[in-house]
Amino acid sequence: MSDARPMTRTIDTGDCSRRFKILAIPGSLRRQSYNRGLLEAARQLAPVGVEMQIIDLAEIPHFNSDVEEQGDPAAVALFKEQIRRADALLIATPEYNSSIPGALKDALDWASRPAAESVLRGKPVAIISASPGRFGAVRGQRALRQVLDHTGARVLAVPEVLVARAGELFDEAGKLQDEETRARIRALIEVLVTWSRSHQAELVAA
Repeated sequence: MSDARPMTRTIDTGDCSRRFKILAIPGSLRRQSYNRGLLEAARQLAPVGVEMQIIDLAEIPHFNSDVEEQGDPAAVALFKEQIRRADALLIATPEYNSSIPGALKDALDWASRPAAESVLRGKPVAIISASPGRFGAVRGQRALRQVLDHTGARVLAVPEVLVARAGELFDEAGKLQDEETRARIRALIEVLVTWSRSHQAELVAA
């Protein structure tokens, strides 16, 4: 089964003079996590004209307002700038104790500060998730949507991508092999790009 991007697939990404940029954020710190694997598949499946960068949250510290008063740590400043420059975010979250990983929550807390200047406010975001269990981390997605809604981010409602029994869908190298899931991820990216461009056009028109 091949991970190659379909060479003939293209969508309207708006201004054809530049690429549409998606910042992909894995909620898990584990190198071969299923959720990082979803993002790797998404990057390979991204349509022509879409650039996807997968980052790592390992260097971002716990949120601490005492530290914040001294200025953002370098890893936090970089994270905020990456969000600012992205046209949209794609977050892949596992489910930890019916919620999201602490590392992801800390990163979003940093990005939401200060509230009046939050880089998340108005930012288009899509969520995907994978789990070894039967429900595809649905409660993790729900918790993440609640956090993002509070920050003022614009969270894509549909299509939903919740990948259950993920261990059956990835090979030993951590590559997503299931064609149905790959098609769902591809469709999500296409909707995210079109929806984000539509919002950008509305802002310009206003």
